[in-house]
Amino acid sequence: MPPLADAMQSEAPGQKSTAHPEAVRVETAARLHLGFLDLNGSLGRIFGSIGLAINRPHTELVLRRSDVFRGDGPDHERAVRQLQRFAQLFGLTSSYEISVKNAIPPHAGLGSGTQLAVAAGVALAALEGIDITPTRLGEVVDRGARSAIGIASFERGGFIVDGGKGGSDRAPPIMIRTDFPEAWRSLLVTDPKASGVHGEAETNAFATLPPLPDAAAASVCRLVLMQLVPALMEEEIEPFGDALTEIQKIVGGHFAAAQGGSPWTSPAVGRVVEALRANGAIGIGQSSWGPTGFAFAASQEIAQHLYDSSIELARGVGLEIMIVEGRNRGATIEKITNT
Repeated sequence: MPPLADAMQSEAPGQKSTAHPEAVRVETAARLHLGFLDLNGSLGRIFGSIGLAINRPHTELVLRRSDVFRGDGPDHERAVRQLQRFAQLFGLTSSYEISVKNAIPPHAGLGSGTQLAVAAGVALAALEGIDITPTRLGEVVDRGARSAIGIASFERGGFIVDGGKGGSDRAPPIMIRTDFPEAWRSLLVTDPKASGVHGEAETNAFATLPPLPDAAAASVCRLVLMQLVPALMEEEIEPFGDALTEIQKIVGGHFAAAQGGSPWTSPAVGRVVEALRANGAIGIGQSSWGPTGFAFAASQEIAQHLYDSSIELARGVGLEIMIVEGRNRGATIEKITNT
């Protein structure tokens, strides 16, 4: 199954080719949002996201033509709404059925909305032979309003840094994209009872937060360019983890005012992540608005040891721990010609 970035290259919506499969399957996976470069904005750009595509949890859907718009499976109502938006954008008069086989948990800090929306859009484009890039699809449904790492992880996977929002309506430019070390693992601590800030509440939170001081934004940028990324590319996990923990401390401290005074949306997640750190995990923090927390390990063996050391604590407070890998490829598409 080819990467979607290889399958769709044109920027112009509405251009059709002759291929019309009976159905299209799209599979894509979650991403971690590891922090922002600049929440000050005095240089003319704001945000600037640091992200990592991971191999699970994942979203998988199948799209077919139908007599009415309908769907089934987890989070299918949201998928149908996005599908209807794309059909209107493309000027299509047909109706479609979308079957969501798996879905990234919503509002958990794992990028579920972007992955679901773009997956629906590329499935529809592939089904009807419309040439449009995943980036452009994300832009037209406002998925790149602050960050481009979700769209970039959909297209190519890997570790990503974007350049923040400037004055245009386009998604932020991707400054860095590199493979994540195959041996490294991340432990996700999830809280099914909690939700991160999202929707209108998220918009209001960003509007009311004061600018991050210049010195703090400068420190984050230096940590990213002179420690985090070089350590990642040379596969030195300890300086990578030290830099990431410090970035999370700065950014999480800034967002604490919108999270009840804590850098953790779920205090229980925070306790488990700190326990992982005490047992040897490296590079801890919260993905986006949470509640998902993360910690890194240099190998599967170390990650499994960390899991074993903390799973009873996690389950005792209603949480779960998941060991995941970096995903160094984008989403996949399968055109189904015989259903």
